[in-house]
Amino acid sequence: MAISAFNLFSIGIGPSSSHTVGPMRAARLAMLHCEEQGLLQHAAHVKVDLYGSLALTGKGHKTDMATILGLLGETPEGIDPSHIKILLEKIDHNHKIVLLGKYEIAFDEEKSILFHYDKQLPYHPNGMRFTLYDLGGKELSAQVFYSVGGGFVVDHRAASKDQHLGELKHELPYPFQSAGELLDLCKKNNYTIAELMMENEKTWRPYEQIKSDLLNIWHVMSACIDMGCQQEGILPGGLKVKRRAAGIYKVLTSRENAKRPVAEVMEWVSLWALAVNEENAVGSKVVTAPTNGASGVIPAVLRYYMTMTESPSEAGIITFLLTAAAIGILYKMKASISAAEMGCMGEVGVACSMAAGGLTAALGGSNEQIENAAEIGMEHNLGLTCDPVMGLVQIPCIERNTMGAIKAINASLLAFQGDGTHRVSLDQVIATMRETGINMMSIYKETSLGGLAVNVPEC
Repeated sequence: MAISAFNLFSIGIGPSSSHTVGPMRAARLAMLHCEEQGLLQHAAHVKVDLYGSLALTGKGHKTDMATILGLLGETPEGIDPSHIKILLEKIDHNHKIVLLGKYEIAFDEEKSILFHYDKQLPYHPNGMRFTLYDLGGKELSAQVFYSVGGGFVVDHRAASKDQHLGELKHELPYPFQSAGELLDLCKKNNYTIAELMMENEKTWRPYEQIKSDLLNIWHVMSACIDMGCQQEGILPGGLKVKRRAAGIYKVLTSRENAKRPVAEVMEWVSLWALAVNEENAVGSKVVTAPTNGASGVIPAVLRYYMTMTESPSEAGIITFLLTAAAIGILYKMKASISAAEMGCMGEVGVACSMAAGGLTAALGGSNEQIENAAEIGMEHNLGLTCDPVMGLVQIPCIERNTMGAIKAINASLLAFQGDGTHRVSLDQVIATMRETGINMMSIYKETSLGGLAVNVPEC
């Protein structure tokens, strides 16, 4: 079992990694498989069935848009967000779609993309089926995929064998299954967590490329913050949520240094998280970290590291991201980063834990302090529900990222107050998170059937 840092930190579009990025990848994979089987040249109709959470919050998360783009052969990392509207309008006008950009067939979105609000496939709440038919209505192919969080997708066969982690078959020099194992490996080999992760990453790509690619991840995150700080208007979807980042940015930059309150650090960190998640809400390019719904936490804490701590560096950024990735891998292996399984503790909670550990590492904390910070970051997000109003990644999701970022910094500060010795281990808190997610009622797990989603008026 092997998961790369670049599986957790992938560049894509908003608003959701599980409901937008995952379905886009799944649709493309389904069509590529049909092409390999020589079926697309005989195709006359395609049908997409969406189940469970994908159906219940799919409209708000643009799952229908994502599946269409995937059928076209587009990828989350390759699509230009400014071209999406043009592509969709062309399909709607012509009533035709060109599968993988090569095979044109008739297409009626209302008949071809079906939302099954009262049904769920067996292995995960985010299930989807892609069925291809010939001109006579004969079924050519039927494929089931699951979007298991963070943009990871698995097919029905893998899911039935409990390979629901989206892991890669790849041999690593230092594999680990728990935080305890990770710490032991680091101690035995005299590595920091980031150094051990770098050795594992080097089995996928050269050292210099790893550094370059990680810095590019940060550059995309940083650009998203800057873009979000400039944009004004109303977020799409019908809730009429006003974008706030630009206004807050103007207020903060207008203050004279002598008059700045101590709490301004929190205001800046909250602004940066807010800016990213407003960009995510409009479908802009973001970094899945480890999900789109939680994509503002790590960039905000990294910007804090770069602008508000002593002696930040590019090496610190790389250490931050590699350490955060190691922590994210633990959650993906031992619990889940899917809100449809774990509630929002699987998204913002995990991002908070990753950011807390990453910041502690970048500031020179010991492996034990890093593990402590990551544990604190999750311990105080346990039970966090996912209850998006109207199925949109806006309320409470955007503000929730600001809280996750602030908690991550506080968790790191607390960890630095000790020597890494603590009562609750990261492994224990991950196990508790998994149990809590399993026991949490489904209405609080990205279905918009409970919580704020039913208690806040839509208009």
